[in-house]
Amino acid sequence: MKRNRKAKIIATLGPASSSLDIIEKLFTSGCDVFRLNFSHGSIEDNRKNYDLIRSLEKTHDHATCILADLQGPKLRIGTFVDDKIALQKGQTLVLDLNPAEGNNKRVYFPHKDIYEILTPNSNILIDDGRIKLQIIKQDKESLITEVLNDAIISNNKGVNIPGVILPISSLTTKDKSDLTKALDMGVDWVALSFVQTAEDIKEIKKIIAGRASIMAKIEKPSAVKNIDAIIEESDALMIARGDLGVEIPTEQVPVIQKNIINRCRDFGKPVVVATQMLESMVANHTPTRAEASDVANAIYDGTDAVMLSAESAMGKYPIESINIMDRIIQSVENDKNNFDLDQLQFRFSRRKNNINTTDAITSAAYTIAKNAEAKAIVTFSVSGKTTMRMAKERAPVLVVGLSPNIKTARKTQLAWGVYSSHCKQDAQNTTEMVSIACTTIKDKKLAKSGDAIVITAGVPFGNAGSTNLLRIAKIIDDKDLT
Repeated sequence: MKRNRKAKIIATLGPASSSLDIIEKLFTSGCDVFRLNFSHGSIEDNRKNYDLIRSLEKTHDHATCILADLQGPKLRIGTFVDDKIALQKGQTLVLDLNPAEGNNKRVYFPHKDIYEILTPNSNILIDDGRIKLQIIKQDKESLITEVLNDAIISNNKGVNIPGVILPISSLTTKDKSDLTKALDMGVDWVALSFVQTAEDIKEIKKIIAGRASIMAKIEKPSAVKNIDAIIEESDALMIARGDLGVEIPTEQVPVIQKNIINRCRDFGKPVVVATQMLESMVANHTPTRAEASDVANAIYDGTDAVMLSAESAMGKYPIESINIMDRIIQSVENDKNNFDLDQLQFRFSRRKNNINTTDAITSAAYTIAKNAEAKAIVTFSVSGKTTMRMAKERAPVLVVGLSPNIKTARKTQLAWGVYSSHCKQDAQNTTEMVSIACTTIKDKKLAKSGDAIVITAGVPFGNAGSTNLLRIAKIIDDKDLT
């Protein structure tokens, strides 16, 4: 399904968006990647949503992309008798190991190992820092805290403890169970939460064993410190600004966001900007002007994708959120005075080490497409690496990623500027290559008769990682498209 923009939109599914009707409307309105959040909902809910998403492929003849987001070692409180309570500044709230539903005096905090390393005066932040507590007294079974601000606290909210190194593995027992189920479903991407070093990625990579691509979520100061090694080891990154903004000073988040986008573009790895992008649309029909500017700035910086969380998962206006985000992206990308693709391409091509044939071919395809005024660049790719590498170039034209592998066609939907398509057959020679490319372009109405396209592929055909061929073709009306 062709979009009138380059950057992609990720939408999180949840109670507000778990029917076929809503999921399909999200898809047709502009959602490129669906996020299944394993922090919430049951495995059955996620499996149902997975099946609904995949059903769209036949209806719309377009590959769908699914991201499974693992909870990670996220600290969370338990539930409350009435789902939520009001806290008042100065009152006492006890966090304990009692699994009973909480009230305005206590709540379950099921992280026993944390209790012993905390000390009085340590700060505890809940719900992305909206609720601030300070420990007055602690022992092995409870944390007695003072509430530092008026707030509403509800079920299962996340907890951050700034300035403390927590003795928790990045891949929990729950994550391993969820990961097994997600891989059995057939998800395209797996996001690992609270990554701190490249070793975290290596650990999950051994388990996944090539069955899905890996996205590292950057939400810890240690991850920012080790960013290059994490990018190198991952397939993509997500800048998860909610927890990141709690763990580090808020004023540093925009700078870190911009720098990480730059590094990911330099490495040629997709990057996603997430959390609170259109937060007010959870309850309101339109976003604030500041939120619109936030989305726009991420696009100006060159991010591959922007993500909706609560806006699409539990908000009142999931479809409207997609529509508005789509319009903001298009507005930025149509700003010829400031959104300069040449500048993006030049800026993000600095790493000249380890240049290979694929790098040379994709760089040449960019230049030829621009000089020949081609309407599209077609990449034949079994593994998707050539398509992802082409996305790094920030080509001024549509990149059509063709693959005989449906899994590849699905995962490359995430990449900037890529229209990903599953071709039922792989080319056996250059004649078939041109025919398949031109037929797909015509059938999908991506170009018209007389338009030129640039095609990249690998010889021998069908082998992953062998891109070494570049050709210019012209779309014609005749059935013989070679």
